[in-house]
Amino acid sequence: MSPPSSGPQLPFPNLFAASAISACTAEALTLPLDTAKVRLQLQGGGAGGKYKGLLGTCMTIAKEEGPSALWKGLEPGLHRQVMYGGLRIGLYEPVKQFFVGKDHVGDVPLHLKIASGLATGAIAITVASPTDLVKVRMQSEGKKAPGQPKKYANAFKAYGIIRREEGLAGLWKGLGPNIARNAIINAAELASYDQIKVSLLATGYFGDNVVTHLVAGLGAGFFAVCVGSPVDVVKSRVMGDATGKYSGVLDCFVKTARNDGLLAFYNGFMPNFARLGSWNVAMFLMLEQMKLVLAPKSS
Repeated sequence: MSPPSSGPQLPFPNLFAASAISACTAEALTLPLDTAKVRLQLQGGGAGGKYKGLLGTCMTIAKEEGPSALWKGLEPGLHRQVMYGGLRIGLYEPVKQFFVGKDHVGDVPLHLKIASGLATGAIAITVASPTDLVKVRMQSEGKKAPGQPKKYANAFKAYGIIRREEGLAGLWKGLGPNIARNAIINAAELASYDQIKVSLLATGYFGDNVVTHLVAGLGAGFFAVCVGSPVDVVKSRVMGDATGKYSGVLDCFVKTARNDGLLAFYNGFMPNFARLGSWNVAMFLMLEQMKLVLAPKSS
């Protein structure tokens, strides 16, 4: 029988709480990298863009807008992680067990881990998509002229402004690419972390400890970026489009490929990996500890 891949089994409320806390912690620690990633993705192709690489983008934003601008979108980011992070991660184990049945013995097949990640990612982002939209809008808002107020002063005002200007459905703008992006990345993250951890433990050279969690978290981030970067770029462009440049997901794919080239779908790959790699390490390290803390005493 394969070693357990996810530590103690928790009831869903405990899993949700552990997942939400872990996701919020990772979000707060790595948000500057995400802000840099969004700016690079929204920047068109060519050598004339003002944002150059991960560190260069962070320095440009800090210089032009102040260091606090690197944490733009933290408020909706935390809203997102409570709902999206809590649901996608918290539902993963219950959905996985549902797929294999309660009498299953041994490790879950990889294809069912992937299916579980796809399902929970799609469910969670359908609920949490407005928080993602507001986060992208706030991150993409550049420096204003002196005396000119920011359009989105805070997350709650942003929800109201978008609903008023674009209708209630506008809060779910980009839901299609968002579902695709988050289902794919969620499956890549959770299934790869699960599988890498099981494989490491099965060698007998690794224990269920911080080193194993760190290696598995980095692997999860790498796989997530490789498979999810194109839909992530499209999601950011569609959500950040307040002028109607793109008529839909397919139009965004076509215009991005035609105007910026196919490599544009991997705009911000390194900051995206830095973001997702560090995010996954922080989240999974925290998650493993929170699951121990919140495990029922009988465990």
